[in-house]
Amino acid sequence: MTLAIADWIVLAGYLCIVLGIGIYFSRRNTSTEEYFVGGRRFRGWVIGLSLVGTSISSITFLAYPADAFKTDWLRYLPNLALLPAILVAAFVFLPFFRRGNMTSAYEFLEMRYGPSVRVYGAVAFLVAQVVRLAMILWLLSLLIQQVTGLSPTTAIVLGGLFVGLYTVIGGIDAVIWTDVLQTVVLLLGGILCLWVILEALPGGLGQIVDQAGAAGKFALAPWENGAPGETSWSLSLSEKTATMMLLIGLTNWLTEYSSNQNTVQRYCASQSTQEARRGLWVYLFTALPIWAFYMFLGTALWVFFETFPDVQASAILNGEARAETLMPHFITGYLPAGVAGLVIAAALAAAMSSLDSSINSVTTVSVVDLYRRHLRPGEDDRHYLKAAWTIAVVVTALMIAGALWLNGADTKTLQDTSTILVSLLGGGMLGLYLLGFFSQRGDARAAWCGIACTLVFTGWTVLTNKGMLPEALSAPFDLYYTGLIGNVLMFVVGYLAASLWSARVASARSS
Repeated sequence: MTLAIADWIVLAGYLCIVLGIGIYFSRRNTSTEEYFVGGRRFRGWVIGLSLVGTSISSITFLAYPADAFKTDWLRYLPNLALLPAILVAAFVFLPFFRRGNMTSAYEFLEMRYGPSVRVYGAVAFLVAQVVRLAMILWLLSLLIQQVTGLSPTTAIVLGGLFVGLYTVIGGIDAVIWTDVLQTVVLLLGGILCLWVILEALPGGLGQIVDQAGAAGKFALAPWENGAPGETSWSLSLSEKTATMMLLIGLTNWLTEYSSNQNTVQRYCASQSTQEARRGLWVYLFTALPIWAFYMFLGTALWVFFETFPDVQASAILNGEARAETLMPHFITGYLPAGVAGLVIAAALAAAMSSLDSSINSVTTVSVVDLYRRHLRPGEDDRHYLKAAWTIAVVVTALMIAGALWLNGADTKTLQDTSTILVSLLGGGMLGLYLLGFFSQRGDARAAWCGIACTLVFTGWTVLTNKGMLPEALSAPFDLYYTGLIGNVLMFVVGYLAASLWSARVASARSS
């Protein structure tokens, strides 16, 4: 489909606004304090909507509907664990990071364990974020290709360069305010998609609920052979039960709010602890409904294409086409002029709100935790600001290169793939932070014992995932649980090592 002039006008207007925000805030960036934390002056509602924009990426706009379209709602379950995670973050994690004028999440690790553990935390974050950046940019390129007819390479390069431009020049101010704008546009775009579906279906909303319900599309169970299996609430490491999905969600969310720079940087950018806490509540009561809405949109699309059969939709259900092409296909093939432009802008917003945050946070960690702390200490602030601009450019290049590689890779649905990647690259970080938050035992030696065991464990699961081990030596559990087990392992080994060293010290002193 060729977009109408009205669509191009809407798209161009949106992109100009985003670029204008970056240019406007570029004038403020005269120090690293401004570039990394915006002078620490943001109100809670701004922080909350910015967190929504950061976490609701292309994976929400493209992969959530795709997953609900192909299967059911099982993968929404981990999101419900956000409530207890936010409670812990607001009253346990947040106060730690508001002390001492911190900028990075990994400064805490040096205060608690020493500089070597801080470096480990920073490097683990950088690796995970570069993978995430590549994945989101690749998703964004699918839509750009569908809309413009550009080649995959051109779509990836242009998309990456645009996001990199306003992020590099605008700093955290541009990131946070564009995230707020993009959250609003994202929600509006989804609503317009659902409106078009409801208008087209003879039975409207009732038809979606009845038809999808009868087919088991709202089930919270593994999808097998075109139908949901039994919903199980048992504790199991070999199957995706509802209870285990909630535990995965709790692990991931606690990791997000204890050790993820994207989140901690917003704690630090808030006016006060009270405003930062208010931002968490805004995030909670905005993100959960939006995730549910996009899952429902995927279910609604299943009913739509059951009513109005479509070759591409059938190919997706049969596994002959990538599930993530569903939303681009619907946008370009079924939305009216003008509306399509706004929805495409929403899809762009979904990607850009995550990409800009990650680029800025990777830059911050690289400068604060590695470059300024270890490589070039003692330079003036202007030097570090220039280094931040350079690193942001390099990160943008790595993001583009990774997306180009991913374009040629054979993947399952991206929602599934991203969950496994988060588990594999988590590195037991939550366990490390929990040991620091809740125990005074242990130093760098205990921490490194936990890290070493976790890395061996993670490497074992990676080899299992790649099919490089004989069955007898392969991990006997679902790889979705890698992060959960790894964090428990990190905490337990670290605590036991700390206790052992404490006992040895006490014994030596007594003798």
